[in-house]
Amino acid sequence: MAIQQTPDGRWKVDVEPVKGRRFRKTFKTKGEAQRFESTCRIKCIETPDWSPRPADVRRLTALVAAWFDLHGHSLRDGLRRRSKLDALAKRLGDPIAARLDPQVYAHDRRVRLEAGTTAKTLNNELGYLRSVFNELRGLGQIDYQNPLALVKPLRIQERELSWLTAEQIAELLESIRSGCDNPHVEPIVLICLATGARWSEAEKLKLTALRAGVVTFSGTKNGKVRSVPITAKLHNLVVRHWKRHGAFTGSITSFRRALARTSIKLPRGQAAHALRHTFASHFMQNGGNILTLQKILGHSSLAMTMRYAHLSPDHLSDAIRFGPLASFDTLSTPNEKAPENI
Repeated sequence: MAIQQTPDGRWKVDVEPVKGRRFRKTFKTKGEAQRFESTCRIKCIETPDWSPRPADVRRLTALVAAWFDLHGHSLRDGLRRRSKLDALAKRLGDPIAARLDPQVYAHDRRVRLEAGTTAKTLNNELGYLRSVFNELRGLGQIDYQNPLALVKPLRIQERELSWLTAEQIAELLESIRSGCDNPHVEPIVLICLATGARWSEAEKLKLTALRAGVVTFSGTKNGKVRSVPITAKLHNLVVRHWKRHGAFTGSITSFRRALARTSIKLPRGQAAHALRHTFASHFMQNGGNILTLQKILGHSSLAMTMRYAHLSPDHLSDAIRFGPLASFDTLSTPNEKAPENI
């Protein structure tokens, strides 16, 4: 018999529509079993090589492993992503990936947000997890929709970019020179301030990266190589430093200690990155071109660079020239008569 009820109340299909091709599957209802039997008989007649695909019951960690094997290994931060994805899968209970419940994910996200994890970190993880499903579907590894496709990322309040004034730069350099035991900190800081480089980009510069007064950064965040000229004075300082101390080594901890000895207060997460903001801010304040700044910083889109546009002299002067008080010669105090508007 093709369909038979099992002792637990379910319905088992055992059908052989073509000699040598046998299909077995168990369903909760008799109707589902009958539809499966009918489909198998029709499909095998119309398409002899047809076979029903078994349900994908791989766990989320198994899917992450498949993603890394087929795609993630080629990414510059692939190992870091896999580590985060494995940790996320563990927190979610390593469910069957095809049955990942968006509500379970959203609850875990809320708990972590309330525990202090930043919204940006959580949005990054959501993007990584979506990428696993999207990439594997594109590669034919899965045939179902991304279960988190409709989950919206958290809305992030844009933070004010912190940058150092000339006085603060002098204070920071004095702290580094007077109390820092790591000789690499000062030249790295100077390179960041002179080129707008990220700390990691300056820290891993090779001896061949400085030629004819031009610093070339490779292995950047967006994978592109960019070159920025520096002064002859800084060029000679870095060359002398490398001859004496060798290539730069990890120095971020020493930099943070030097920064902590100053009166400078920066938002969380903007310690070393404030050097990059400082270059961009001073560049615009001194009349630099926004398109040139985009190339120097290596931004893939102008929208990222436009964060600094409000610091340009034209932008600042326009606020005065075109504001509602532009027609007033002076502003009166509470005890003074307001001047007539001429």
